[in-house]
Amino acid sequence: MVASLAGLRFLLMILLLCWTRYGACSEEAPRVLGLRLEDPPGRVCMTDRIISAPVGATFKIRLIGTDLNGSWPWVAFAGAAGGAAGAVGDTPDPCLEETRRNESVFQVTGEFAKDELYSGLITVQVRQSSISDGEQTFYHLCVSSGGRWASVGPDRLRVNTDRGLPADYIPPWGLAVLIVLFLTVCGVLRTVNLSLLWLDPVELYVLHSCGSEEEKRVAKRLEPVRRRGNFLACSLLFLCAVGHSVLGIFLYRVLSSVVSAAFTSGILIFLLAELAPHILCSGYGFQIAPALTWLAQVCMVLTCPLSCPLGLILDLALRRDISTCGIRERAMEMIRTSVNDPYSEFVKEEFSRGMLRTKTVEDILTPLKDCFMLPSSAVLDFSTMSEIMQSGYTRVPIYEEERSNIVEILYVKDLALVDPDDCTPMTTITKFYNHPLHFVFNDTKLDAMLEEFKKGNSHMAIVQKVNNEGEGDPFYEVLGLVTLEDVIEEIIKAEILDESDGCLDRKVKRPLTALEIPLEPRSSHEEFSLFKPPEGEPKIQTSPQLLLATHRFLSREVEHFSPLRVSEKVLFHLLRHPSVNQEVHFDQNNRLSASHYLYTRNHPVDYFILLLQGRVEVEIGKEGLKFENGAFTYYGVSALTLPSSVHQSPVSSQRHSPRDPFDSAEATSPSSYCPDYTVRALTDLQIIRVTRLQYLNALMASRVGQSPDPPEIKILPNSQTKLLNDKNTTQEFPVNFSFFDSIENYC
Repeated sequence: MVASLAGLRFLLMILLLCWTRYGACSEEAPRVLGLRLEDPPGRVCMTDRIISAPVGATFKIRLIGTDLNGSWPWVAFAGAAGGAAGAVGDTPDPCLEETRRNESVFQVTGEFAKDELYSGLITVQVRQSSISDGEQTFYHLCVSSGGRWASVGPDRLRVNTDRGLPADYIPPWGLAVLIVLFLTVCGVLRTVNLSLLWLDPVELYVLHSCGSEEEKRVAKRLEPVRRRGNFLACSLLFLCAVGHSVLGIFLYRVLSSVVSAAFTSGILIFLLAELAPHILCSGYGFQIAPALTWLAQVCMVLTCPLSCPLGLILDLALRRDISTCGIRERAMEMIRTSVNDPYSEFVKEEFSRGMLRTKTVEDILTPLKDCFMLPSSAVLDFSTMSEIMQSGYTRVPIYEEERSNIVEILYVKDLALVDPDDCTPMTTITKFYNHPLHFVFNDTKLDAMLEEFKKGNSHMAIVQKVNNEGEGDPFYEVLGLVTLEDVIEEIIKAEILDESDGCLDRKVKRPLTALEIPLEPRSSHEEFSLFKPPEGEPKIQTSPQLLLATHRFLSREVEHFSPLRVSEKVLFHLLRHPSVNQEVHFDQNNRLSASHYLYTRNHPVDYFILLLQGRVEVEIGKEGLKFENGAFTYYGVSALTLPSSVHQSPVSSQRHSPRDPFDSAEATSPSSYCPDYTVRALTDLQIIRVTRLQYLNALMASRVGQSPDPPEIKILPNSQTKLLNDKNTTQEFPVNFSFFDSIENYC
């Protein structure tokens, strides 16, 4: 038992010794890589890697290095021999002697305070030195490493005591006085600059010639200095720039931060050296300018070596003062010439204003019978909204019962969120927005009308007059409408035409002649009128909005239906036909019904299908890859033209295939296209189904509509026309369709 306890005690002692040895070995010795003076107080400063501090001063030094959290103390200072630099390699290291470390003037008080990962602070106090004043002693920073003291690094980091002050030392009160002084100087120089250079020589000449006695005296006194404008401007600007720079340096000495000094300097210069002089000179610059002429002359003398040559160069290069504004001289020249030139722009403007004062709104209004208006009982369906869009107006008056009884006004922008399918009543929209009506009398002058329009309340007004003719009480009679555009046209004496105007002269409503009609049709308005549901024709399930989207999709995305091949009107009539616009009803009980298959692989077809609504399943390739497609996907484009040799039927492959199907009559013979995919309906579908014959009919109608028809063609149709008309009897296209008898329906 005793032996066991002794063995256990021996094992514990071995473990304790190993742990102590491991801890001692694992702790690295501190290594100092550099130092800097931290927040120096008073007369403590660091110049050329030498810290100067008076006796009795206490300051902080930041040490930078690694493993600085070792056992304390490991930092001290040691003085070198008198007059020696103490560099390692030249003389013995003073840090090796304990006496030098203990008798050093610089003593570390307290412990090392580590506040960052690789740095920390030590506090140093300067004690009374026993060395004579004439002898300069350098002190080295000593660091203990493994029980041995040594100077820090080979960079000769030196510390010395200096009871004197640095050459550029300025006490705090002196810095404050200098900052205030330079701020005042900058403000005064800016005031001199603004007061003397505010008026150009021409304006001074005017005051000297036409001003009061006091103004003449001041102008005469300013003329000699102002005549040398570039010289004076260079002198004042140079001194202001120097003052701003020195002010920033002094503020940095006070704040010891670049960012703080920059912002403080900017704020002080802005408030006291820029804003205050501008406020003062804007009201009293001309009065205080004579008292500052002597100061301007002193500045010119002080900066003469620099500003005089520079001012002379500016005089020769620019031929004018840099303080004058070129556009101001141009404006004064225009005013002078307008007096002698009756046709100048200035006189024209005054003449135009005179015309506005003599004419009334009755002279320029649009009569009520020519105004586009809508009844309050109207419904905002596709037809009404198409009519509004086709009119091209942004404001539409709404009348009740008769056109002279205007009760509301509709802005086109109010219709942005209105769905034509909802058939919203007109009064619902107008009462919701409740735009105010602006009434004016017929004798209102145009200048007063223009001022009303400029207020922004409305750009359209209803013109009325008091009708007291005949028996009965007088009443207000509505004459028409006047807009801001009418007033502008009267000012510029010209008609303003935009893309929606259908008449050249809105006052007399003269229609456009053949030469004045634009070459490009206004399709943005015409296409809306085409999509109105006509009365008396078979109705289709496609809404006008979906029909419009389908028309644009085919004409812009599918090359075979582009306007270069099929005209927009022919395409519109094609889409409106019941045999083209079809529906496929999905049978839930028989999902694999033959009617659900739009295309079957290797089964010849001669039609093109565009899916408008619903979902289909497409199976392609020998692997039978399947995926689903939705609206506005199309299939069978190759079926519209002659198929390629890969998918031709035996009948079509035996014939010659012309490049253009209209080059010969045989081009219209039926041929088959064999798709290599299968398309099956998954839901109810709404589709556009165009056969090859219908497509060829549309191509022929488009071609005939684009070229003038010779008389003999209208009388004797060729064999190709007869063939196509015979094919139409199969109800693929209208039964009574004929290219040359009804081509005006398409063009």
